[in-house]
Amino acid sequence: MPQTTSVSPDRNDRRYIATAMQVPLLERAEESALARRWRDHGDKVALQKIITAHIRLVVRIAAGFRGYGLPLSDLIQEGNVGLLEAANRFDPDREVRFSTYATWWILAAIQEYIVRNASIVRIGTTPAQKSLFFNLRRLRARIGSNPSGPMTSQECRRIADELRVPIEAVERMEAHLSRPDRSLNAGIGGEDTDELQDFLADSRPTPEADVMERRDRRTFSMHLQSALQRLTPRERQIITRRFLNDDRRTTLADIGEDYGVTKERIRQIESKALGKLRQYLGSAVDPRDAFAT
Repeated sequence: MPQTTSVSPDRNDRRYIATAMQVPLLERAEESALARRWRDHGDKVALQKIITAHIRLVVRIAAGFRGYGLPLSDLIQEGNVGLLEAANRFDPDREVRFSTYATWWILAAIQEYIVRNASIVRIGTTPAQKSLFFNLRRLRARIGSNPSGPMTSQECRRIADELRVPIEAVERMEAHLSRPDRSLNAGIGGEDTDELQDFLADSRPTPEADVMERRDRRTFSMHLQSALQRLTPRERQIITRRFLNDDRRTTLADIGEDYGVTKERIRQIESKALGKLRQYLGSAVDPRDAFAT
């Protein structure tokens, strides 16, 4: 699960929060007038008054996410980014209070920051995963019989049904959040021991194998080009469209329609052309890799 330790604000953070809480709220008429001045005339003084009067909203929302182990000052800073975005997009003619509109932008900015920084591994890349990330702990506390222990399959099913996500997604998220991140540079038995990354198998081909594969591809390509020159123009076009086009593999019916013949006739021409290619290539390369159907 996400870290549950609250990150207490330091002296500077407390001073900033106290100052923000002392700024008086704006009346509806004043708020609307300031928003129009900013929207219509780019009045930065008006913008500053709107932002300053709503920092307390950012603080209140950010405080609700302290349980994710990130500094409150960072959460407030990200919330201020969302607040500024809301001010730039706010339309006072819709007769909606700015605080109502800004709440969604502040929440989005803070949640996006948490998702990016709560773990080394990137999680919450879709709306469903974000909903699961931010609601799993709350639902566990309400549904689970042992909030600090592993969930039962029945509890996973209830959470999956409530959030409308696959049960596998709940199990993966719970497993990820229940284990702390570990750096691949961490020592197995201490600082001076082998690192975790030393025990990861490298599945990539060796440099020698890579060079040999590229050489074989070039050799096959040369043989193939020579073999194609022994075909008739129609045979060569059919083989190219059927097997050598990287973007789209044309069907027999499509080619037959272009030539005004049946797809069975195209199949016969293709079979004859492949026979010519195999006969020419012989034992130099194995053409089945290129013309496998």
